[in-house]
Amino acid sequence: MKKNIKNQQIVSPCISICRTDPRTGYCYGCARTNEEKIIWKSEYTKISWKKENLNLLIQRMSGWQLETFKESYSNKVKKGISLYKENLEKNNNEK
Repeated sequence: MKKNIKNQQIVSPCISICRTDPRTGYCYGCARTNEEKIIWKSEYTKISWKKENLNLLIQRMSGWQLETFKESYSNKVKKGISLYKENLEKNNNEK
């Protein structure tokens, strides 16, 4: 398998809310399964798979989870950090 050198063009959907729903097996933050998380980390995973998976993750979400994900993921794409981590840093700097 050829190494995907441009692997970093798609930002990971992790928004730092890493807890798995025991019923569905999906992460509360990004809606990925543990297997999908492993695939995302692989340097051999194709960008096309990541794009398709990101669309699938969004389809899995609804309501507040979808809105929270969209806002935090957008922040991560723009600033390189999820809203959760950004708020943690802000609160730590205020102390």
